[in-house]
Amino acid sequence: MQTQILKTTEIEKAAEILRKGGLVVFPTETVYGLGANAFDEGAVRNIYNAKGRPSDNPLIVHIGALEDLEMLVEEVPEMALRLMEAFWPGPLTLVLRKSPKIGFSLTGGLGTVAVRMPSNSVALALIRAAGVPVAAPSANLSGRPSPTRDAHVLDDLEGRVDAIILGGEVTMGLESTVVDCTGEIPTILRPGFITREDLLEVLPQVHGVTGDIHPGAAPPSPGMKYRHYAPRGELVMLRGSLTKEGIEKWIRVYEAQGRRVGLMMTTEMLQEFPRAMGCDLGEEENLSGVAARVFECLRQLDNLGAEVILTRSFPKKGLGVAIMNRLEKALSRTIEAEGGENQ
Repeated sequence: MQTQILKTTEIEKAAEILRKGGLVVFPTETVYGLGANAFDEGAVRNIYNAKGRPSDNPLIVHIGALEDLEMLVEEVPEMALRLMEAFWPGPLTLVLRKSPKIGFSLTGGLGTVAVRMPSNSVALALIRAAGVPVAAPSANLSGRPSPTRDAHVLDDLEGRVDAIILGGEVTMGLESTVVDCTGEIPTILRPGFITREDLLEVLPQVHGVTGDIHPGAAPPSPGMKYRHYAPRGELVMLRGSLTKEGIEKWIRVYEAQGRRVGLMMTTEMLQEFPRAMGCDLGEEENLSGVAARVFECLRQLDNLGAEVILTRSFPKKGLGVAIMNRLEKALSRTIEAEGGENQ
C-alpha cells in the first residue's frame, strides 16, 4: 500500500480519506492514533489488520463535539457528565453503554463503547472535518511501544495505512485514562495522566485500577488483557533500594552473557553511568516528564541495539500508577536490585 504523507495543514485531504473508508494516522495530545470511520465496519476491521491487533481488544472512539455522543451511546449517566465537564477535551476516555448503531467489531464484542474527545488541535480539526466519529487505537504495531512522534509511526505503519499526518512530538506521551461509567461507582480500567486523585476532586467515589482480566474474557478497555508496549530487547525492572553498585552488578551479569545492556533511568541515576548506552527518563521528581519519555526511551534503546534494557520502579501513587502500569505490561522480569530474580 502507498501511504500518503500529509502535513497538519492538509486536514481536508485526510478527512476525505476517512469518509471513503481509509485509515489515517494523526497526532493527539497523548500518543498518535490510527483512525477510521467508526461507523464503517470494514474500515474498523482494517485497523485490526494494520496493527496485527487481537479482535477482542476494543477500540476508543474519538469525537469532536458532545453532540456526537447521541450516535454512540444509549445514555450518559450523571457521573459521566461531570467528568466530561471537568476533563473534556482531554486525555480521559469514558466507557458507556453502546448504541445499537455501533458494530461489535469496534467494541470487541462488548455492549459498551469507549469514547473520548481529544484536546489536540489537529485531532479535533480532523474529526470535525470528517463529520464522523473516529475509531482510533494507538498507531503502532500491536505489542510495540506506543508512538509519541511521527518517526515512530513511519517505522511501524508506513505502507500499511492510507495516510499519516506528520505532527512532530506529542505533549503527554501516555495514553488516556479509561474510566468505566456503567456501574454505580466509576472504575479506572487503565490509568493515565488524569489520576484517581484528579477524579476524586470531581466525584465522591472512584474505584482504583482493576487487575488484569481472565485470559478467556473480553477486555472492557484497551491495555487490560495483552502484553503491550514491549521493546524488542528484554525489559528488566530493578526494584528496591537502587544504588550504583546494584545496577553495575546486573550490568555485569548480562554482559557476561554476551548481551548488550541499555539503561532506561532517571537523570540522577544515569549521570552515574556516563559511558553506558542509556536513555534519560528525566528528573525523578518530575513524573510528567518521565511519563512522556517512557515509550520514546523504549524505542530509542531498541534502535541502539540494546538486548537487555534495565529500568527502575516508581512508587504507585499519583502519576506513578500509570507509569508502572505501562512498564509492567512491557516487562520480561523484575529483579530485586540487591538480590536475586523475582520472576
